Amino acid sequence: MDDRIERLESLVALQDRTMEKLSDQIFAQQSQIEDLRRMVERLAKKVRALDEEMETSGPADVPPPHYNG
Repeated sequence: MDDRIERLESLVALQDRTMEKLSDQIFAQQSQIEDLRRMVERLAKKVRALDEEMETSGPADVPPPHYNG
């Protein structure tokens, strides 16, 4: 009987450690996701700004003034 209780206690302790490790991993991944989300937002803002700049700067395929083609 004591052996069974010790085995169950060991299994519970192992499960507790496993859950703690998983919780730590989830926390780390959530931090990574937040960092990536912020990075994507910054990049999206830059792309929008570049897109607006390209729209207001006129056509990009206009030949330079010295071109006599």
